[in-house]
This record gives sequence, C-alpha cells and structure tokens, in this order.
Amino acid sequence: MLTYSMADIGSDKLYQYLYKQIRNDITSGVLTVGTKLPSKRAFAGHLSVSTITIENAYNQLMVEGYIYSKIKSGYFVADIKSNLVEKRSDVPENHETADHVSYEIDFTSNQVDPDNYPFNTWTRLLREVMNECKSELVTNSPSGGVWQLRKAIADHLLDFRGVRVKPEQVIVGAGTEYLYGILIQLLGHDLTYAVENPGYQKIVQIYKSNRVKCEPVGMDGQGIIIADVEKATANVVHISPGHHFPTGIITPVSRRYELLGWAAKQDDRYIIEDDFDSEFRLLGTPIPPLLGIDQSEKVIYMNTFSKTLASTIRISYMVLPPSLMARFQRNLGFYSCTVSNFEQYTLARFIECGYFEMHINRMRTYYRNLRNELIEKIKISKLADHVAIMEEDAGLHFLLKVTTTLPDFEIIERAGSMGLKISCLAQYYDDSVACRDDIEHIFLLNYSSINKNQISKAIAILGAVLEK
Repeated sequence: MLTYSMADIGSDKLYQYLYKQIRNDITSGVLTVGTKLPSKRAFAGHLSVSTITIENAYNQLMVEGYIYSKIKSGYFVADIKSNLVEKRSDVPENHETADHVSYEIDFTSNQVDPDNYPFNTWTRLLREVMNECKSELVTNSPSGGVWQLRKAIADHLLDFRGVRVKPEQVIVGAGTEYLYGILIQLLGHDLTYAVENPGYQKIVQIYKSNRVKCEPVGMDGQGIIIADVEKATANVVHISPGHHFPTGIITPVSRRYELLGWAAKQDDRYIIEDDFDSEFRLLGTPIPPLLGIDQSEKVIYMNTFSKTLASTIRISYMVLPPSLMARFQRNLGFYSCTVSNFEQYTLARFIECGYFEMHINRMRTYYRNLRNELIEKIKISKLADHVAIMEEDAGLHFLLKVTTTLPDFEIIERAGSMGLKISCLAQYYDDSVACRDDIEHIFLLNYSSINKNQISKAIAILGAVLEK
C-alpha cells in the first residue's frame, strides 16, 4: 500500500500535502496509468489520518484530472502522459532576453535619475486622495478616464500649449502603445499608416504587430515629404512635427498647412501628432502643436507623462476630434480605462495644484544645465577636433557628427565593450534605405538618464574608441 511520511508537511494542510505527494508520483511515473489507489478507509487507517483527509485529497486529484473513479470499483490513475508538454531545452531559464547587457552609462535610455522624481509631493497627494476620495477610488471610471484628470489635461493644454479642447475629447491610457492599438481599431485595419523615416522604430513594430500596412516615408529639412505620402497611398500619417525623433527637425507652419490640406481631401485621412517631449524644448517657448491650427477635425493629438515624470509612469493620453470621439463611444466605449483610479486622481491633483508646472520648469533648468555641461566638456576634450554638435536645442538629445573612418557599428560595439551605450542615426532608418554618406557617423546622445558624475567618463570612453 502507498506510504507517505506525514511527519514534515510544512505549512500545508494534511490533504494538501497528501494530494501533492500522490500527484508527484503520478507525474513522475511512480504510479502508472490504471493503477488502483487504496480505498479511502484503508488508506486513512494506514496513514493514521481521517477519511475526510483522504477524500479531500482524492477529490482535488479528480478535479484536476490526475485520477478517475469507477462506481463500486474505486479510484484509478488517469492517462495524463499524452497531454504533457515536454519542457523545451532551448529556452533559457532567465526570462530576460539573451542579448540583455547592462551598461554603466546609457545614452539611449529614457529613464530618469530617481533624485529628480517628486516622490515627496506624489506620496502626499496619494495619501490625500486615499483619505478624501474613497468612494471615487472604488468606482469604475469611464472608458476615457476619470473626469478630473481629463479636465486637468484639457486645462494644461490650454494654459501651456495654447490649444482649447473639451475634457470629453481626452482618452487616458496606460502608455502610448496601448493608445495606438485603440486608434487602429477605431480608424480601421484596412488603412495604410505612414511613419517618418527615420523615426522611432517601436511605432513601426506596433503597427506591424497589429497587422496593418505601415509605410516608411522619407523626410526633408521641413519634415515628412507629402509627395511621398501620396505615393504610399497612405490614409493616416504618424508624425512628431514639434520635435522629430531622432533628427530634431521642426516642421514649419507652411508644411503643417500642407499636411492639413492633404488630410482634408478624403474622409478617411487623419494625422496622428505625437508631441512626446514638447515640454522640454530648451531654447525659447515650446512649438505650438499642429492640433492648434486644425479646423477640419483631422488631427489626433498624443502625449505622455512617461517623458515628463518617469518612463515607468505608464500614463498617456490622446485627444480625439469630436467626430472620432463619438465613434469611439459608439464602437469602443465598452473598454475599461487601463490606468488605476489611484494614479488618475493623484495625477489630476498634481496638475491642478501647479506641481506639474513647477516640476517641468525645474526639470527644464536641470536638463539645460546638464546639456550645457556635457557640450562644454566635449568642446574642451580630445573629441573637439573630431566632432560637430547638431540640434542641441530641440529636446533631451542632440546629434554628434563624428569625423572617422570607422564603421558606425564598430564604434557602437567598442563603446559598449567599455560600458557606454550609444546609437547612430542610421539605426532609425527603415532597412530598405541604402547606406548614405549624409547619415553616416552621426550619433544620438540622449542625456535624460545620465548624471553629471558620468559625463567625464562618457567623453573619455568616446575619445578612447575613436583613438583606436
């Protein structure tokens, strides 16, 4: 008869421990298919436990399909081998990607220094919300988000971006990736989406993963080329006219009106305006958004708090034209908002009480000083005679044109081996674009995640790489 030691069952109840022991014997093959298990009474007596314990263990095994019963015959081991899936030996135990590498200094990251996050203010506001909004916190929010946050966003857009929108046009979501997916469902999978080339490659990945046609469209010194948009037979254009990534190009008003004219020609044409880091223009005032001059309800405005607060704050929003908002409510209004009420009400207060404005002003000064120190140290280093700095006022990165005969990929690899992660402009072009002289040896330095103590070492590494 089956025998198990009941002396050391840990924190399990008796039936749970017994169930696990029998289950393990079945999955390991100790108990083979068709083996008859002891009767409940006999097994209970043999193990000196109650019959209820045996019955509960058997019932759990039956529910999960490890054993079955026959009337007046007893319990038998089921055939589970045919349903077992062998563990793949080629899958690493670590869920991190195989090529994951840690870098001491990372000029490609959007993370922020934890010392710059307003933890104290956020914590205090969160406590206030939990004490004063108990009912609201356990009430499901509308699909577009809680009214207080949508209104705070609308007020912010009016006060700081000069754009008047209604709170009911705002949709809050957990990250722009989620909102892109919602837009695709809203606008249609049968449309063609044009993206800037070069551009942020994750946008292309999102469109392709949603199985829509995505066409990279070339750019000139004024932004996306409308003639090429026409050639691509695009219906939707995804652009960042206020500060293009990665080139830093600002689309002038003449090209903006051309884009609006293109969109107005057909009912199914729209422009997605990605205003991802508009708050951090370091010279002059932020560039007015395209949304502000849209009279035909063709612009869908996107922005995120991940860039202004922290990359882990997965709160983004989009502003839909009234006609599209009506379609959203009609066709997709059943979706639940993907941001918790705790975060929404806290962020609403953060904006309403002026803390967001103060944080932006403080961070703009911080980043300006950080950028200035980085550039000044480059100018007095060994790099000075071999590099040219471009687009340093556009946002939280600038371009570094390097005079060298080394291939870009070799520079990236050499820097990486020394703990410095950088990227080059060519990496942001579609694969179909042939290598061109005008994009070679141009590197992006995104300084939002570094601190002043790392600047000298980063420059020294770049100098050593180029000397080799």
